[in-house]
Amino acid sequence: MLLDNDVREKLSQYLQLMENDVLIKVSVADDPASHQMSEFVRELADLSAKIHVKETALARVPSFSINKVNQDTGITFAGIPLGHEFTSLVLALLQTSGYPPKIDASLVDQIKNIKGPFNFETYVSLTCHNCPDVVQALNIMSLLNPNISHTMVDGAIFKEEVEAKNILAVPSVYLNGEPFSSGRMELEEILAKLDIKPDLTGVEAKEPYDVLVIGGGPARTSSAIYAARKGLRTGLLAEKLGGQINDTFGIENFISIKYTEGPTLAANIEEHLRSYDIDVIKLQKVKTLKKADLIEIELVSGAILRSKTVIVATGARWRNINVPGEAEFKAKGVAYCPHCDGPLFKGKNVAVIGGGNSGVEAALDLAGLASHVTLLQASDKLTADEILQSRVYSKENITVITNAKTTEIFGSEKVQGLTYLDCLQNEQVKLAVDGIFIQIGLLPNTEWLQDTLDLNAFGEIVVDKYGATSIPGVFAAGDCTDCPYKQIIISMGAGANAALSAFDYLIRN
Repeated sequence: MLLDNDVREKLSQYLQLMENDVLIKVSVADDPASHQMSEFVRELADLSAKIHVKETALARVPSFSINKVNQDTGITFAGIPLGHEFTSLVLALLQTSGYPPKIDASLVDQIKNIKGPFNFETYVSLTCHNCPDVVQALNIMSLLNPNISHTMVDGAIFKEEVEAKNILAVPSVYLNGEPFSSGRMELEEILAKLDIKPDLTGVEAKEPYDVLVIGGGPARTSSAIYAARKGLRTGLLAEKLGGQINDTFGIENFISIKYTEGPTLAANIEEHLRSYDIDVIKLQKVKTLKKADLIEIELVSGAILRSKTVIVATGARWRNINVPGEAEFKAKGVAYCPHCDGPLFKGKNVAVIGGGNSGVEAALDLAGLASHVTLLQASDKLTADEILQSRVYSKENITVITNAKTTEIFGSEKVQGLTYLDCLQNEQVKLAVDGIFIQIGLLPNTEWLQDTLDLNAFGEIVVDKYGATSIPGVFAAGDCTDCPYKQIIISMGAGANAALSAFDYLIRN
């Protein structure tokens, strides 16, 4: 049996929510992967009388599609969707059976009006925690519009296809056979990339808010919820929801939850947010902040929002090393997430740049997959916790090189290696590797505030114990501030603190 008892029990409970029958069309041959898929599909059918199975010929072998009994949906899985794709399977079954997807009605209308044909393929690894968001979004689009189809492709099964396309990062999406995107994307972002713009009619006509929160991570969520709970008219403006949580694999220090994973926590946070009367405006980038009678937020689109107070919670992003080749080879061997992209480098030589906790943890993760890992640190010693350093030095297939400053990443169609400066010998050294994972810390998302708020030398917003900034009525929280510790739980607390401070400011002014 492919499904263990725990998975079977969970599936059985979920499948009780199915509203109508579904038909699984399976395409298999006489090979081990096909035998596994046949067994998997049979086990699914055994769990619900509403699941029917039929053998057919599909574009890839092995694969299976999930359809309504009398209508194909265009949803196909070329691989067994377990691991992080388990939820994608469950949702595909439920939504095909008639269980409505939880998306805004405006998005449903936009998707239904798309003219095709659009044939999407998403290459994934089952250890990737960012892939399911893309898979699930494209499955919904396929379900709602007959001009759209989507196939999830497990790179571990279709290795030759992955190598032929030089896919070195997941999720990688192809549209009608051509590269479309790489990395995590939400449904709204996919639509925007298809040049289907969100309806912003009436944005400028919105009444001024009591509190307008800017950002996408945990600090903005706690800020918005605490403000809404005070009865304040609350708006939330985000270019992208979720923040760094979506790029975090295992979380073991969130008090009261022994273990969770980033995307799971992010989904729970969004669900909590939706339970309050908060006006959420997505996919909008802020251009400027200006204090007049009210605080004015100008968007890149040209629209202006006004609020009595503002909380900036724009978080941070992975820091780049900014050397030749980094941008050119992103998703072609240059990666930032070892959990997502690590399986694509199984049996290969890789490098990790960065000797802090993130870098050392990445090296340890990759050591279980890669043939060899070279960890490069620019200074004369690693800065990670001692216990992590001890573990990394104990691994036979990890080489640590200190005093090594990366100066270039080179290759042809994909990464072939890097060059670093040996700071002790003052000479350039070439290192042949197939993949490079960059783990050198975070950069605050505050460039748009350079001439507005007081920032420190690292670009972080300077705040006091109330979360107040240098402009009265403007508060800040989370990783975009000079708070010394960048942790999810600390960001949430800082967000609550900023909201309570904004409430107090409104009372007194």
